[in-house]
Amino acid sequence: MITVHHLENSRSQRVLWLLEELGVAYDIRLYKRDPQTMLAPPELLKVHPLGKSPVITDGAVTVAESGAIIEYLVERHGGARLVPPIGSDEHLRYRYWLHFAEGSAMPPLLLKLIFNRIASAPMPFFVRPIARAISGKVLALMVEPNLKRQLDFMESELGRSEWFAGAEFSAADIQMSFPLEAAAQRAGLDAGRPRLWAFLQRIHARPAYRRALERGGPYSFAK
Repeated sequence: MITVHHLENSRSQRVLWLLEELGVAYDIRLYKRDPQTMLAPPELLKVHPLGKSPVITDGAVTVAESGAIIEYLVERHGGARLVPPIGSDEHLRYRYWLHFAEGSAMPPLLLKLIFNRIASAPMPFFVRPIARAISGKVLALMVEPNLKRQLDFMESELGRSEWFAGAEFSAADIQMSFPLEAAAQRAGLDAGRPRLWAFLQRIHARPAYRRALERGGPYSFAK
């Protein structure tokens, strides 16, 4: 039996969704974030040395990292579902977006979150103007332009087909869901980019996505 070590309100929601799409039975071990730091609890260190989620265990096998987990599950349990045929143009696009999600899309989103928190964090009054000035400059000169460029690129790419890898829904769309949901929360993604916005509406309406929400618990990124 597959066990998903699921951290509340996190990337691991994608793993639950994938398993629901595949119709594979699984158990959930839910971990709560530290209410002060919002970090994963130390109990996850017993599952994987980095103490992060998502992590799955499948018998004696432990797999971490969202992309690696998705590849493992579709190869071991997918029965050729949710993956374009190997050698096709769609499979090349599938592989690209599977890695783009965490390798390119998430870093500027994480930087935006961090620098926004720095600007609003409690600190001595004489330090606050300096911290806010540095944070604002990094956001304006590096983070925000990078986010805009990426969102424009993704919007353009969805003009080629309904889904990221092609005409058919694939596991790459599941992997891409989290950065786009995060962008809708903290990077200004809205109906002004109609293809990306429609993508979010489509995935949120999928029955398997809704079932994963029911099993996984509160997930603010689905709003």
